[in-house]
Amino acid sequence: MASDYWNKYWQSRSSRRRFLVGAGTVGVGAASIGLVGCGDDDDGGGDGGGLATPTTGAAATATPVDPFAGAKRGGTYKLDVAGDPPTIDPYGNLSFLTKGAAAHVYSRLFKYNAGPGVKLADLKPVPDAALSATPSADGLTWTVKLNPAVKFHNVAPVNGRAMTTEDVDYSWKRATDAKNTNASQLAFVESVTYPDASTIVFKLKAPNAAFLDVLADSNLLWIMPKEAGISGSGGFDPAKVMIGSGPWKFDSYTPSVSIKYKRNENWHFKSSDGQSFPLMDGIEYAVIPEYANRLAQFLSKNTDHTGLVADDLVNVKKQIPDVQLYGEVSQLLSFMFFDSDPASPLQKAEVRQAISMSMDRDALTDLGYNVKKLRDAGLTVRDDWNNLIPAGMNRFWLDPKGTGQGDTAKFFKYNVAEAKKLMTAAGYADGFTVPYQYTGNRYGATFNTLAEAHIQFLQAIGIKVNTEVQDYSSKYITQTFTGNFKGIAFGYETPFPEGGSYPIRFFTDNPLNHGKVKDAALADLATKQQAELDPEKRKQMFYDIQRKNAEKMYYVPLQAGAGTGWEGAHGYLKNLDIQTVPGSYGGPTEEAPFRWKAT
Repeated sequence: MASDYWNKYWQSRSSRRRFLVGAGTVGVGAASIGLVGCGDDDDGGGDGGGLATPTTGAAATATPVDPFAGAKRGGTYKLDVAGDPPTIDPYGNLSFLTKGAAAHVYSRLFKYNAGPGVKLADLKPVPDAALSATPSADGLTWTVKLNPAVKFHNVAPVNGRAMTTEDVDYSWKRATDAKNTNASQLAFVESVTYPDASTIVFKLKAPNAAFLDVLADSNLLWIMPKEAGISGSGGFDPAKVMIGSGPWKFDSYTPSVSIKYKRNENWHFKSSDGQSFPLMDGIEYAVIPEYANRLAQFLSKNTDHTGLVADDLVNVKKQIPDVQLYGEVSQLLSFMFFDSDPASPLQKAEVRQAISMSMDRDALTDLGYNVKKLRDAGLTVRDDWNNLIPAGMNRFWLDPKGTGQGDTAKFFKYNVAEAKKLMTAAGYADGFTVPYQYTGNRYGATFNTLAEAHIQFLQAIGIKVNTEVQDYSSKYITQTFTGNFKGIAFGYETPFPEGGSYPIRFFTDNPLNHGKVKDAALADLATKQQAELDPEKRKQMFYDIQRKNAEKMYYVPLQAGAGTGWEGAHGYLKNLDIQTVPGSYGGPTEEAPFRWKAT
């Protein structure tokens, strides 16, 4: 019974298309940007909703039979990061910068099966530190075996010893500690026991359709050695040093300058023919807060790989003819959320609905992602709207423009006149003044541009704002994001690899219920979707959640993250098409070890 479910489950996973722009085109104009290695197309084919179609003159390059043919070991993978992590302890902060730093060093029990030739639609959890996971027939008990080949880095105080269940126990207790803001994501587990040094038994409160995804989620369970909990001699402080069993060993961190890692020569992952990874000797991140400076460093070849805004694609292609440009709609949700003060005008559903209707989502998408210009250049790029589930998560996303959204679709449509009527019905015909806050020093130029653009739309319906652009580490991620604020806030949600985490965070008794929303029907659906093992029924529950959120617009989904985001890599960087869950933090384990530099 359980095995039948998992077969149906994986067969039901929809694709997330992506594409690469390669070096095989001529000219430097926008229309000459060609597509190489077009992405997944197993969701029915055709052009509907796809990210790209080839332009005239595109040179289609097939994936090599052996992507490691001629691979050269050595060298350093040079990247950039927009800011310092608030801490390097992944259990010490929920920041994406913290998780991104930790992802290089720590193993999870499961990871995603990214690799040569694996389509994004075919990504699924596979063992990392685990060897296997076996469910009981009723789905309530999972027995996980550790991989005996997994060893911690050969540095003091662990000195390359094997991982045991004592390390898993220490890490699980940290992950589920009440002080850990992500603990509620694991609350569906009734108990964890350890019959021996290599066996873990998870007992669940109810069957969970996403259990393996939870173990693979790069937000939740990082396996640390138990020595991280020992003070003084024989231990280490995970806020100062990272020691794990992942593909990269922590080398150094100089705040505002760099984060450096070295290759773990004893990483447990081997290819089927016994080849060892990572291929490069190390990874170095330059801490560069300003996008213009990151772009300049990339153009000067001081970095190998960087994020790009759509406006720069043509110029980058002109300056670096062999550049590889990677475009993808990530599983990244941006949204407005509101204070929980009962006396606040923002507690009225009509006001929140009016705010949503004041937003011209098509104009915002074009502003942030250069849609019209890229289409004029011959590219077909997506212009979907985020719902409470991001547009990049096709499997559970309900199209706000589609008939399935029902009557609540009207609250997504740009309609200032109707929005003003809602404001009047709420008792605010003359509007009001309210704080509006977002962080301006971590999420990049596109996010900042759209965050600022929202202000004029709010003003058009009478909402005047006092704008506060907050520091990410000292205020936004520690206060505003946790619901400790007044007025309107705008931000990104953590890009969860599995959809169930979104409603759990947004509507349950969760420290990161950003708006402190209390809606019994939504809380019930958020919990029940976890236990629903029928893929189609579960999808319909997600649709219900998105419709019910739109009825009250507790959270207003917006367009940062919904457009095609871009990365650039120099032509000498190989295996760029090995990709993992869009927007996740798994890349250092699932992508970087398999990349190499040609000389």
